Parts: sequence; C-alpha cells; structure tokens
Amino acid sequence: QVQLVESGGGLVQAGGSLRLSCAASGRTFSDYTVGWFRQAPGKEREFVAVITWTGGRVYYGGSVKGRFTISRDDAKNTVYLEMNSLKPEDTAIYYCAADYRLAAQWNVEQHYDYWGQGTQVTVSS
Repeated sequence: QVQLVESGGGLVQAGGSLRLSCAASGRTFSDYTVGWFRQAPGKEREFVAVITWTGGRVYYGGSVKGRFTISRDDAKNTVYLEMNSLKPEDTAIYYCAADYRLAAQWNVEQHYDYWGQGTQVTVSS
C-alpha cells in the first residue's frame, strides 16, 4: 500500500514557475514508477510526465515538453515536478500516481493503482 500526497500548487502568473511535490507514505518509491497527470474542468485527464522505477528514464507529454522537469529522490520518498514558463493553459488539478514496477505505457492512467488527491495549479494572465 502506498499513500500519495501532492503539495506545492497555488496561484502563479504566466511565465512564472512552480514546483510540485508528491510524497509517499507506507512504502518507499524505490520499486514504483511515478507519473503526473492533470485535469482541467470539462477536459479529459492528460498525461504530463513520468519517471520510471528503474533505468532513470523520463517521458513528457507534448504540451509540457521542454518546460517541465520530473525528478525523484527515493531517500525522501518524494517525486518532484518542476514547472517553468507556465501558461494559463496549464491551469488544472495535478495528480501524482504510482504503480509497482510499471514498465510500459506510462502515459495510460488505468495502469496506475495509487493516486493522490491532487493539488490545484492556477496560472493567471
């Protein structure tokens, strides 16, 4: 069992930066692939980024590639999402998700067994 808690969301002006954290309890992240998803009102949940449990591979959704960076610190049981050059279109609830040794199709939300409650990110123009 893994419990995930997101933090770091808030209000930021366009062009600004924000860093989200996903902290785990119950078990460590060492054997878990961890992804970030987001969902805006009236829209489908969108894949943002993922960092795999092994190999140190990272992947990003096309809308955030080049602006966001995902990283992990297994000693702290925490995954981070650094967001730069934020746009109003980035406004959404951001969720972190984890799955035990997920090794394929990291952008598919149905593959993740554990989810946080989400943190709101609002980007003003």
